[in-house]
Amino acid sequence: MKQFPNSRRLQMGVMLLEALIGILIFSVGILAMVGMQAAAFSASADAKNRADAAAYASDIISRIWMSVDRTSDASIITSLNNFQLNTGGSDCNFTGGQADNTNTAVTQWVSAVTDSATGLLGATAGMQQIVVSTADLNRVTVTVCWQTPQDTTRRRHQVISYVF
Repeated sequence: MKQFPNSRRLQMGVMLLEALIGILIFSVGILAMVGMQAAAFSASADAKNRADAAAYASDIISRIWMSVDRTSDASIITSLNNFQLNTGGSDCNFTGGQADNTNTAVTQWVSAVTDSATGLLGATAGMQQIVVSTADLNRVTVTVCWQTPQDTTRRRHQVISYVF
């Protein structure tokens, strides 16, 4: 059998090349996992904000249900109208301001939603709305809005309830 004198020299460096390709494939996989982890964290934070917004909307609806004077139809209408907040505007840019409503339940609720430590990120008093329509079966529409630093648009959660 005749041996080729250059065959050993042709094989030199192949193992190093295979190792470098293996490291490249491993690095791409690790980067993909890091990207997936970041996306999962972002989705988890968004889900928490949505759940918190739903809880805040449910909270004010409960307060309204508990505080309505049900002695007569006129008293229901009067007490429901005391809960209105920021009835004008649209797209989470409401007008009417918190100062227009002195109802303790509403002011406490707005303070809880906009609290910088425990409330929704980026929520302001002008972004929250409670609209009462007594002509439409005492419908109460609560809109909770927030905007995190990563969001380009405002997020919104809206709940409609009927108070009898």
